Amino acid sequence: MIGIIVAVVVVVLLLGWFIGTTNHIRVLEVKINEATSGIDVALEKRYAVLTKQMEVVRNVCSEEQKLAFESIKLRQGMSFEEQNEAIEKVEKLSNGFSALMESYPEMKSNENFALLQKSVNDTEEHLQAARRLFNSNVSAFNQCIVTFPNSIVASMTGRTQKVFFEAEESRKSDVDLSMNI
Repeated sequence: MIGIIVAVVVVVLLLGWFIGTTNHIRVLEVKINEATSGIDVALEKRYAVLTKQMEVVRNVCSEEQKLAFESIKLRQGMSFEEQNEAIEKVEKLSNGFSALMESYPEMKSNENFALLQKSVNDTEEHLQAARRLFNSNVSAFNQCIVTFPNSIVASMTGRTQKVFFEAEESRKSDVDLSMNI
């Protein structure tokens, strides 16, 4: 009778250990999936923030460039009528640019470049943090399934080691920050 009780207790303990280990492995897999999603979120954030910021910088620089070129034309040897036409064009451009600046008084191209640089740094740091979290979770999972006796459960449930972060080719490219105005 005692032998049967001991056998039942051992089976129950082994079953409890097996279930607990399986659940622990599953929790680690969920953490890896969550970290993978975090990388996707960081990549989406990088794309959205940087492309919108680049568009703002391009627009402001384009307006400033138009204004500067028109002003330079005024300094060149023009006839009186050409100077008047140029002055009118510059005034129109200046008024449009002034309206833009009144709507966004904090916008100046040098400030936008500084903001763009800060945005690049912030989004890259966020992306790096997401990648580190993913690799940390993969490391914890891999350590769990290769250590004895967890390796027995991992083998029985078909768990294999996960691969550390490796970006897809399409996502390895960075946002184009060239100023094609």
